[in-house]
Amino acid sequence: MNETTIRPTSRHAPRPGGPDDGTDAGARPQVRPAAEGWKQQLAADGRPALQFASPRRAQPETHLADLTPAERVAKVEALGLPRFRARQLSTHYFTHCTTDAAAMTDLPAAGRDELVSALLPPLLTEVRRLRTDDGKTVKFLWKLFDGALVESVLMRYPGRITLCISSQAGCGMNCPFCATGQAGLTRNLSAAEIVDQVVAANRAVAGGELADDPGRRRGSQPGPAPAARETDRVHNVVFMGMGEPLANYKRLMTAIRTLIAPRPDGLGMSARAITVSSVGLVPAIRKLADEGLPLTFALSLHAPDDGLRDELIPVNSRWKVDDALDAARYYFEKTGRRVSIEYALIKDMNDHAWRAELLARKLNERGRGWVHVNPIPLNPTPGSIWTASEPDVTAEFVHRLESAGIPTTLRDTRGKEIDGACGQLAAAE
Repeated sequence: MNETTIRPTSRHAPRPGGPDDGTDAGARPQVRPAAEGWKQQLAADGRPALQFASPRRAQPETHLADLTPAERVAKVEALGLPRFRARQLSTHYFTHCTTDAAAMTDLPAAGRDELVSALLPPLLTEVRRLRTDDGKTVKFLWKLFDGALVESVLMRYPGRITLCISSQAGCGMNCPFCATGQAGLTRNLSAAEIVDQVVAANRAVAGGELADDPGRRRGSQPGPAPAARETDRVHNVVFMGMGEPLANYKRLMTAIRTLIAPRPDGLGMSARAITVSSVGLVPAIRKLADEGLPLTFALSLHAPDDGLRDELIPVNSRWKVDDALDAARYYFEKTGRRVSIEYALIKDMNDHAWRAELLARKLNERGRGWVHVNPIPLNPTPGSIWTASEPDVTAEFVHRLESAGIPTTLRDTRGKEIDGACGQLAAAE
């Protein structure tokens, strides 16, 4: 998720535009969304099917990370052990990122394996690990207890480490340009399965799986080199992996509260360093705003007009563009946190300049300073001929937004070479 702002090669004043005015739309074709290389599941009314509820499938055994600190104590005491054992286990898991009973030498040998098995049952089994050539991005394929597959992507940036995690196995939102949605929804992840992706990533970082940050090397800046391992952990978590996070709301919030709980009760992360992305489940966006947490919220919009977004983002048939933007504005008002608008630029489909102007107008109608737009060149997925916008078209789209006073950053997602970029996670063995 590199951030670069693209400047257009030619600048001309923004002009009125729209689907029928003969300016931008007349110069280039309008491609309509269609599933290619796979069959999109349809509902009885002929529209793309949506799965809001998880299929009825068993969840994994209750794990330490599914419980509040008080519940952990109660679980330990129910096993006939003193309450402080819960804190010791939490320290091993959240601080030392280990579930290895042999490493927990502060626990009595008698009964240690049984205690660890009861509160730290295995959640993720690594199937495959892929690294980019520069070593700065690692994609993990995990198998869950029931055979379901999910992926997470670990990325090194100067001064920080970001982890893109999954909240569901598969996705029920059925967006035709996203590889994850092609498989449909298998099930919701448990809160612990969500948290365990971060713990596993911290373990990988501590083991040297990511290329080193050049800024950490001795001699790169005055003064001694930073401490080796304490700062080497995930700093930012983005819920932009597999699944629609807000469709798994209760477990999502349990996981988030564990991520931000001070160590050893949790991972001690900053709520501001956690980004929750959604395609636009309006009631859940408003509910998230009312949680009282300064999370970052990202709305995956991808089209400012209902005619196209109905086809591109099927949930738009339930909640329209204006509904989603009103909810995003409400999020800003309640939290004071600037909202991100994610916009995948697809050649000749949603990248027309009049759409940039329409998007800017809709955002400005709701005020200034509350939003930031992140256009993202489309990442290709198997079975689709859709492709990213041409560079000059992308530059013009960014220019139209900036000319209207909309803060805009063109993002180049990491991990394309290992199918680990946004929209590419398909979790296949």
